Amino acid sequence: MVFQSVGTKEKPLAHISLTDWNARVGRLGNVADARRADTFSIRNSSRVLINETRIEGVWANRESNEALTDRIEELNSWRKIISKTLQRLENEIHTLQQEKFLTERVLDALEGPIALIGEVLSMRDGRLGAELTYDEADKEIKNELYILENNQRLLADRCQNAWKKLKRLEDVRAKIRVEIESKDEAMQLDREQLAINRNSSNISFKPDSQRYPRNCCTYGGWLENVKNIKQMAENELADTSAIREALFVCREKARSILKAQQEQTEYTLRKRIFETQRAHNELEWQKTKMKEEMEKAICAMRILDADLQEKAADLKLAESRLENRALRRGRELCLDYAHFTLCQEVDKLRGIRQCLIDKIDESKANFNLLTSHAQKIDVDLENKRQSLMADTRALELRQRLQDEEFGIKLYNPSAQTDRNIELTHMESFSK
Repeated sequence: MVFQSVGTKEKPLAHISLTDWNARVGRLGNVADARRADTFSIRNSSRVLINETRIEGVWANRESNEALTDRIEELNSWRKIISKTLQRLENEIHTLQQEKFLTERVLDALEGPIALIGEVLSMRDGRLGAELTYDEADKEIKNELYILENNQRLLADRCQNAWKKLKRLEDVRAKIRVEIESKDEAMQLDREQLAINRNSSNISFKPDSQRYPRNCCTYGGWLENVKNIKQMAENELADTSAIREALFVCREKARSILKAQQEQTEYTLRKRIFETQRAHNELEWQKTKMKEEMEKAICAMRILDADLQEKAADLKLAESRLENRALRRGRELCLDYAHFTLCQEVDKLRGIRQCLIDKIDESKANFNLLTSHAQKIDVDLENKRQSLMADTRALELRQRLQDEEFGIKLYNPSAQTDRNIELTHMESFSK
């Protein structure tokens, strides 16, 4: 029987004892138990942490959504407030522009009456002789011109103030529009942020997302800015109604004063035309009477001249008798009673003839005076005719002031002409 043996080789390492091995196995088991216990604890704490973080995340997201919603509502509330202010601004700007436009129309319309009054003054300056006077009509026309120029300056100042106010209102409107657009953009952006969630595709990690954006401001600064813009608009709107009322009052006051002055001026013109026409009629009557007196004077001079011729024949007779009796001869050539009677007759006839000659000269001088005065009356009548034509034409020119262009109803030219003829008694002049 053969026995075989196996050669053994051992690793050149220290071998442990079974006790140590058992101890090591025990330690590993204990460690495994501890690790399992730690794992269980960690798993439970992780589950708790997950639940807590999920809840906190949900509430944090809810709070963020509520904050965004509140911010959107706040922005919308301020937008409505500012939009109402903007609407008031728009209404005030539109109303002020309308008042300014009406005032500018009245201001432009004043150029016509000013030019017309200048034409009336030039026409009345064309009067001749003694008719070129500083009468009441001239004074009233110049007063009307002064009122027109004063109204023009006053309305121009009011329009300038309204233009400046409109510029300020438009600047405020532009700022409010920018503010509303900014709030619309902010609300739209916040709505978009409120619409996205954790499952949206356009979300990602951002570097330094909690940084303060450039040119940002605090909430208090934002709120103060909004209030300042609204207060600025309110301040500008505070005196806008006063400016509009000032435009309206100034326009109506100017129209009222001008209308009253126009009526006064037309009254004085008609009065002046009436007085001139009355003086013209009086001079016409005087001229007629003077013509009658001139005719009577001519007849009287003819009678005087005829009587002078008769007295010349009587004087020739008396002087011839005296001359013929001087041819007597001798003692017959004596200064008898007949001689003295003839001499007295010659003296009387010569005195009568001289009286007749003096009377004829006086009548001729008076006739010359009548003729000269009649010529003066003719000149004055012509001046008064020209003055009547000038004043009547001026009154007709002033009817253009009654046109709708100047804010007064249209007139009927034929009816107005008949009225002027009746007022100035021109029918007697035409006859």
